[in-house]
Formats: sequence, structure tokens, C-alpha cells
Amino acid sequence: MAGGLKAGFVRLMNYLQDPQHVARFQRLCGVRGTEPRDRFISNGVPNTRHGDVQNGGGDATRRRTAGADSDREKRNNGVANGAAGESVNGNKNGVDAQGSAVKPMRRNSLTGDVGQEFIIENKFLFYLFTLGTELGNELFYISFFPFFMWNVDAYVSRRLVVVWVWVMYLGQCTKDVIRWPRPASPPVVKVEMFYNSEYSMPSTHAMSGTAIPLSLFLLTYGRWEYPLLLGLSLAISWCVLVCLSRIYMGMHSILDIIAGFLYSLLILVVFSPALDIIDTFNRTHPYAPLIIISLHVGLGLFSFTLDTWSTSRGDTAQILGSGAGIALASHVNYCLGLLPDPPASMLPLQPPSFTLTLIGLCLLRFLLGVIILLASRAVMKALTIPLVCRLFGIPSNDVRKARQHMEVELPYRYIVYGTVGLNALFLVPFLFAQVGLM
Repeated sequence: MAGGLKAGFVRLMNYLQDPQHVARFQRLCGVRGTEPRDRFISNGVPNTRHGDVQNGGGDATRRRTAGADSDREKRNNGVANGAAGESVNGNKNGVDAQGSAVKPMRRNSLTGDVGQEFIIENKFLFYLFTLGTELGNELFYISFFPFFMWNVDAYVSRRLVVVWVWVMYLGQCTKDVIRWPRPASPPVVKVEMFYNSEYSMPSTHAMSGTAIPLSLFLLTYGRWEYPLLLGLSLAISWCVLVCLSRIYMGMHSILDIIAGFLYSLLILVVFSPALDIIDTFNRTHPYAPLIIISLHVGLGLFSFTLDTWSTSRGDTAQILGSGAGIALASHVNYCLGLLPDPPASMLPLQPPSFTLTLIGLCLLRFLLGVIILLASRAVMKALTIPLVCRLFGIPSNDVRKARQHMEVELPYRYIVYGTVGLNALFLVPFLFAQVGLM
């Protein structure tokens, strides 16, 4: 009996992990590879006589480098250095107006590989799922959290960042313990290449895409007045869009997405009751700064011992640094009386009327604040890498190679993004208060 259940469970896991399901979903959404169909044998397994399978994750990918063939291919197709990720005909959006073959918008962050050509037949779904996948990327985080802090509710944003740090840290560490590769290509089309060298299980996009909208709903409903159905619908739509986008992009199997979704729910159930305790401690305890710094550094050091260097190491340190900076800022704000929480007598809060003046003020705060954050990030990056390299005796002439050392990557990411987090919740609101923008 038990053996039969175990065998059935294993078959179900293998079924959900099958890359053919990802490939079918991509074809249904209008994504076509440019490889000839005779590369596949009857059961859908790639015919290796026609080339290597691009696994996209795990140790095999980590050992692969972008060689001369890749460089020659990039030159022949007119692909730029990858900052904007032009398509083969120079279209910066990654989709050709005539539907001809294009390449992923961003190259692999570890190997520099630009990926294989593919064809987009449904541009609406391409842009929709590109939006969905961006909801789990750095650009979204560095835009959404500050905007919410400066214009909506600092109380909610502090707790939301704590949830984000928990979920992303545990998700990244779990990936490095399980070490499952990305879905095989072929048959999967790699619409995205940037995270292709990281492990796959669980999907941290699915985790953040579940935790952030659900936590946002739970933290705001009852505190702000809005219809229950509206908030719940937005949270579910956000979650579904992010999860489906990772299958569309060819980055995750169905099993990765389901595991990420359930793992995120488990983390919320276990840790959400502690949110008030953690936030109160960060703001009021006299030893909070020391404990915040030491705890986040210790977690970073632990995560760096789980696997060899990869882009996920830097992402983990970046997340921890941002969380530490925001937690420190909440303590400083409490001591200075900056961004005080509204008293309970004012709850529930009423959403303001949307006027041109209010919209203009929110946009002005956001633009000025982002400029300050980007400037502080640029300055700290320019100062931190050479300083850390000199401290540990590591050559700094090749920044990419230098950052493959834990001694460089951990302090670099932690210091830079710790500063960004501190400035987001303390320095920017402080400056706004001085000039009458808060």
C-alpha cells in the first residue's frame, strides 16, 4: 500500500516536471522555436545527434562559458552588449514587427550567453507575460517598495519588506539545496536567459508573486477602506500572472511553480504572526541595529556555503542587504519621529481623492526619490568593489571575475543595497520633509 502510494507520488512529480508541458504551453501562447522538428524523436525527447540539450541550470550550466562560437553568433546577428538586449534585427523590445526570429531581451547574467532564436506569434501575450515576470525582478522591487513607502503607507511597506526577505531568502537557499536544473531546451524555448544558470526548484518568482500580493491584501484590508472583492481579485490576478509568466518564459516546470506557490503559503502561515513582534523590535529595541546587521550578515554567510558562486549568491546578499537597510531605517525613523504610524483612532484609512495635484506630487516624490537611490547606488558601487578587492587582495581589473569571490560579492551587495534600503526609508523621506514634500 505504502509502496504504491510512493510510486504514484513519484510518477506525479515526474509528470509535473516534464518539460514537454512547458513547451506545449509556450506553443499554445504563440512561442515557436526555430529548431527543425526532426530534432525530436517520437516521444518528445531531444535527439542529441543534432546538438547538446541546453539544460539551463545546475552544475552543467555553471561550468559552461560563452565561447568563441557564441561571440561570433552575437556579432553576426547584431546583438549589442546586452544591457538593453536588442533582437536580431535591432528591435529593442525583443519582438520584431514582422514576427521574424528574435532572441531573449537580456543575456545570461553568468555566462553572457544570448540564447537561441525564437518566434513570437502572439505579441499581446508576450508583453503581458513579460510584465508578469518583471513583477519578480529587481526593477520592480526598487520601484514598488519605495513608491509605497513615500506615497501610500510606510507601516505596510515595512512589514511587506520583511515578508519579501523571508520568502526570497528561504527560496534561494532551498534552490541551492535541491539543485534541480531549469527545464531542458529543446523542447522548451528559452524566452528569457538572464536567470538561466540558476537552479529551478522552487520558483522564487512564484514565491514572491504569491507572498507579496497576498501579504499586501492581508496587511491593507481593514486598515484601508476598499472593497474586499477588488483587493482579492487584484491579489489573485497578480499571483496567476507571475506564475504563468515563468512557464511562458521557459524558466520553470509546472512542478517548480506549484512548489513555489505552496512553499510561499507555508512561510506566510508560519511567520506572519511574528510580523508585529519583528517590526516593533526593529523600531524600538536599543540593540536592534546591532542584531539586524549581525543577523543579516550571518544569513548571507550561511547561504554562500550552500553552493559555488552563481548569480543567486549575489541576489541573496542583495535581498538581505536591502532588508537590513530598511530595518535600520525604521529604527532611525522611530528615534527621530519621522514617518510616524497613524493612531488607531484614525483607522480605517480613507483612500484620498485622485486629483492632478495628488498625482503630480506622488510622481515628483517618486522621480526625485529614485534619482537619489540610483545616485547613492552608483556611488557605493564605485567605492565598495575596489575597496573590498584591496582589503582581500583580489584583483579588481575584471569586475565580473572579482565578484565571483564570496569575499567580494557578499560585502559589495550587502553594503550597496543596505545603503539603498536605508536611504529609501530614512534619507529620502527626511529630505522630502525638509523641503515640504511629505
